[in-house]
Amino acid sequence: MAVYAIGDIHGCIATLDALLDRLAPKDDDHLIFIGDYIDRGPDSKAVIDRLLELEKTTELGTGPRCTFLRGNHDQMMLDYVDFPGDPDVYELWTINGGLSTLNTYVEDGRLVLPDAHVAFLRRTKLVHETDNFVFVHAGLNPKKSIAENLNPIDPQVALWTRSHLKAKLKKWEKPVVCGHTPQREPINDSLLINIDTGAVYNHIEGLGVLTAVKLPEREFTQVQFEG
Repeated sequence: MAVYAIGDIHGCIATLDALLDRLAPKDDDHLIFIGDYIDRGPDSKAVIDRLLELEKTTELGTGPRCTFLRGNHDQMMLDYVDFPGDPDVYELWTINGGLSTLNTYVEDGRLVLPDAHVAFLRRTKLVHETDNFVFVHAGLNPKKSIAENLNPIDPQVALWTRSHLKAKLKKWEKPVVCGHTPQREPINDSLLINIDTGAVYNHIEGLGVLTAVKLPEREFTQVQFEG
């Protein structure tokens, strides 16, 4: 059985499909998606549709097991649904690429957000822990142990933090696998693996790559942005 963590997708459906083709996961493999499925990219709706298909194969036992973590962009969409008409919620989401997502849900001039898509985002997890790794979208507080970080998990940290990226010392007992902050190359340190390589930022030199890492081998698979 192989475990693959997959970085921030941001609506890049063709890029996601290309990466899945490269990985060719087997039925007993485990795919852990690190969050940020939507915003900025060409087709966020299609990405959620694809993830729902993968979730269904997991339930039927006809495909790899999948774990879906929540990213800050996914949370912003949930906030938009939960606080309709709140101008601050709308502004925060739209300045962070939410309009590109909303546009993919327009049908005959009307905004239609499928209940299944909202329910999928609500099912996403803030953190996933195994014996050897912790998976979270943004990262964890480097000044706290893993146990202290997770009991209970702070959503603001799990979804938004970047404090760990500059910390020379971390109190973590095991490596943390995350995304959220685009890197031109994956970070592959003893206690930190960052696999956000800016898949949606194909207009920026050195980015525009979707990355997966096979664990515990730390073997990286990458595909270039496909529009």
